[in-house]
Amino acid sequence: MRLKNKLAVVTAGASGMGRAGCELFAREGAKVAVVDINEKGVNEVVAAVKAAGGEACGVIADLSKHEECRRAVNDAAEKLGGIDILWSHAGIPGTSDVEDIKIEDFELSMNLNVTSAFFSAGAAAKHMRKRGKGSIIFTASVSGLVGSQLSPLYSAGKFGVVGLTKSLALRFAPDQIRVNVVCPGLTNTPMLRQFMGRNVDDKAAAETQARFMTMIPLARLARPEDIAHAALWLGSDDSSYVTGVSIPVDGGFVAK
Repeated sequence: MRLKNKLAVVTAGASGMGRAGCELFAREGAKVAVVDINEKGVNEVVAAVKAAGGEACGVIADLSKHEECRRAVNDAAEKLGGIDILWSHAGIPGTSDVEDIKIEDFELSMNLNVTSAFFSAGAAAKHMRKRGKGSIIFTASVSGLVGSQLSPLYSAGKFGVVGLTKSLALRFAPDQIRVNVVCPGLTNTPMLRQFMGRNVDDKAAAETQARFMTMIPLARLARPEDIAHAALWLGSDDSSYVTGVSIPVDGGFVAK
């Protein structure tokens, strides 16, 4: 087991990639705290982990509020008995608008995509120091490595997460806390439709997805498990000499 006796926190763990990560981490021996605003989803994931023989607990939190990020991490640490791994996965596609964007839409996107990562990591680092080391994993996107015509706001936030990763990797290195970021490409999750086009009908969204598929050398969508396995490696001791890196999990999209 690659995470035997590890204590792991996964934000946005109630569905999609986050859920895949909770279940995979538990199978690999970790005790997992599932953090999400969706109480029903959290309970389902915790039950699924326990039914499979793993250990999990739930924390309900609205990670669009910075004080909730700190509170959720601290609650998770109390329930787990500490923190070795944080996968800060919370995020939102957000609006595609620029010219007429509403400030509340801008703030929600930045709060979930950037602020939640910043405050969750800061809170987790305090607990990791007590255990002598740790691994912080962020979720950005290929849109944090190359510009996104569909959503400049989303891209700006995810570029911010990539920069945050590099900065915190340097800051936390003396504490033996590694900081890395996974950058998914198009992934088959409930949020995929939102990524394919905001304010357009299903036909236009499908056309956008088909166009993007022609840009992926491996010619398929990622599965949530593909992203979770990358996070597993970064959380495990197999990557003990890796910090400050951005790993595209995108079927070759950014290789061109």
